[in-house]
Amino acid sequence: MTLQQQIVGNAMQMAVCTLNPGQTVYCEAGKFLFKTANVTMETRLGGPGTRNAGAGGQGGGAGGAGGAGMGGFLRQAMGTAMQVGQRALAGESLAFQYFTAAGGEGTVGFAGVLPGEMRALELSGSRAWFAEKDAFVAAEETVQFGIAFAGGRQGMSGGEGFILEKFTGHGTVIIAGAGNFIDLNPADFGGRIEVDTGCIVAFEEGIHYGVQRIGGLNRQGIMNAVFGGEGLSLATLEGNGRVILQSMTIEGLANALKKSQGGDKQGPTGGLFSTHAG
Repeated sequence: MTLQQQIVGNAMQMAVCTLNPGQTVYCEAGKFLFKTANVTMETRLGGPGTRNAGAGGQGGGAGGAGGAGMGGFLRQAMGTAMQVGQRALAGESLAFQYFTAAGGEGTVGFAGVLPGEMRALELSGSRAWFAEKDAFVAAEETVQFGIAFAGGRQGMSGGEGFILEKFTGHGTVIIAGAGNFIDLNPADFGGRIEVDTGCIVAFEEGIHYGVQRIGGLNRQGIMNAVFGGEGLSLATLEGNGRVILQSMTIEGLANALKKSQGGDKQGPTGGLFSTHAG
């Protein structure tokens, strides 16, 4: 069942979803905007499918039904605890909100937390999608939300790239970012593009993510790091697949707000001398 959704707005977009009777969509806590009265709302710690997991044993036949139910309950509890622990480690919301239409079609709206665009991605089950932390807004219940780690060395030098959101399954997932979006395929640019680590919104499975140092430990490399505003590293994206970039970084927005309030301490050099709040 395809999710009917419409992205509306300009500077700060919203997603308005029309739910068929019985259809469920979930969002990260804090992204809900509005709903019609016939749409129920439920907050859960677990991801999609946790509400009814383990319930099969309750209504099963005589012979071991209780044991199966208790085993299912324990497996479910452990799975939920692992999910919550991963999200806590990643700095994500600990709970999801689920919305289900009852007694007819229902409408529910979602919004991001930064000025910028939203995008609806359609998952066919053949390829996962990876997104920057906090990009997730909402998805159908048939889409699984997970946390992926890009690796120790990349994480230490790549900032936001260390922790990624991962979406698998079938259905629609809605993501948001800052500023305007541009869609690229590294295969159209010789198979590789180099990007400011804060500008990556999402990319398809099959794209290889990495981090590289800007220049060497020489005069030009130091000039790039100190005066270029990028720090020491750039993200690299290689392969054949869809990549979504954003024109604004959270760090850039934070520095602009601090500057307008007279609190900017970055000065003209940027880069290593930036003192933005972490």
